[in-house]
Amino acid sequence: MNKILKEKIIEAFTSVLPITIIVLIVSVVLVPMPAGTILEFLCGAALLIIGMGFFTLGADMAMMPMGEGIGIQLTKTSSLLIVLAISFIMGVVITIAEPDLQVLARQVPSINPSIILVLTVALGVGLFLVIAVLRTLLKIRLSVLLIIFYVITFAAAYFTPETFVPVAFDSGGVTTGPITVPFILAMGAGVAALRSDKEGASDSFGMVALCSVGPILAVLLLGIFFKPSGAAVETGAVPLIETSRDVVESFALELPHYAEEVVTALAALVAFFVLFQIVSSRYKKHQITRIVIGFLYTFLGLVVFLTGVNVGFIPVGHLLGSDLASSELKWALVPLSMLIGYYIVTAEPAVHVLNKQVEDISGGAISAKIMQRGLAVGMAAALGITMVRILLHIPIMYILIPGYAFALILTFFVPRIFTGIAFDSGGVCSGPLTSTFLLPLAMGVCEGSGGDLMREAFGIVSMVAMAPLIVIQAMGLVYGAKLKTVAVEAEAALAKARAGSVALAGAITDYDVEAYYD
Repeated sequence: MNKILKEKIIEAFTSVLPITIIVLIVSVVLVPMPAGTILEFLCGAALLIIGMGFFTLGADMAMMPMGEGIGIQLTKTSSLLIVLAISFIMGVVITIAEPDLQVLARQVPSINPSIILVLTVALGVGLFLVIAVLRTLLKIRLSVLLIIFYVITFAAAYFTPETFVPVAFDSGGVTTGPITVPFILAMGAGVAALRSDKEGASDSFGMVALCSVGPILAVLLLGIFFKPSGAAVETGAVPLIETSRDVVESFALELPHYAEEVVTALAALVAFFVLFQIVSSRYKKHQITRIVIGFLYTFLGLVVFLTGVNVGFIPVGHLLGSDLASSELKWALVPLSMLIGYYIVTAEPAVHVLNKQVEDISGGAISAKIMQRGLAVGMAAALGITMVRILLHIPIMYILIPGYAFALILTFFVPRIFTGIAFDSGGVCSGPLTSTFLLPLAMGVCEGSGGDLMREAFGIVSMVAMAPLIVIQAMGLVYGAKLKTVAVEAEAALAKARAGSVALAGAITDYDVEAYYD
């Protein structure tokens, strides 16, 4: 157990280290910061690393077995109504516990209390998880549903207050996190196992994709009917830190508050597990013990994670963006954000899992190394475009509409399984650092450049989530082209071999005839 925890913490350290180094360099060269602020940032980074380590270990011990168990149990259930009911409840419960969503909800001022946004997103995930299950069972092509629902989503965005649209699209990106994805992927595999046709394996992908659309549409509808208030945005101002005691006190004062929030978030998940175990008796005693320990690790990790990012990371990200955007060096934000994006996605553990998955599926035709570079470039481009958009005050729909349109058009030209993988992985690049550092950075840039925070700062998560849709499907095009090339070469070689056989047979016949007459 200690060895695994050490590995998880090292993974988290690798993920957080690049952005920490970049911030330290920028604080010396471009935006000088008080020593107390830097110390608080470093402490926040340390807590973030420890929290991510414990949380990912807890997710492996508790969330994965639960997801796999429920997925397997669904294959044994003959009642479709029960399958859909479990799907809905599970989608709602796991989304409420998602840490990235908690961070985003805290930074949105238009909905108070933040639990309203959390519940809205959770209901969207639950409903679309039901749709995803039906899609798999009824053998409906994923690209068709994606086009239908994205058309409905962009139509709803037309009637939603403009200040609320970016938040809605960000909500779709933060739901595909370390709790949600293992559950839904395991469930997708379980539901696909109910089918005996050869397309069942391909259709095991796509559930996460549909569950990312649900929150967007749900939050857009919330904006239409509930008319979000125009409350002032909490800018995450850096508190005055003079001594090391001030640093410790700043974290200690906030920790109980986040512990209370995490208890509330995980309570529903624990209750669902208890109910599932009572009904199914799925897990043995030693498995239950392991899952309980996993819940404890998850709780500890979430508390430490949320405390570290809210106290140490978010204020510094905002300060960095604000100071640079209000200076003569504001355009340095474009290459700087691209650099941050490149290294964040390179170090993200979930990205490595995705790369290996694509390499296995393509039989090595698309290597993990090529995928890594492609996603890194896509992430860098997404952040560069985002900074240009904020600095030039470009409406986000001018970018999202053509971007998603292009991604949806690609679905008709790539191998079917790559569509599911691409849209499933839309949230892979938008990991914990996106909502905890990049969003506050964008808010600071927006404030420093005199833009509208709700219209321009929010939307960075959706931009990041859009990059894999295009990059992975482009890789799918390459894979498809390679398959065609191999097929053509194989056919040519076979034809050549056949022609050679005919020629050889003719030569032998001629030889036999001549030998006969001689």
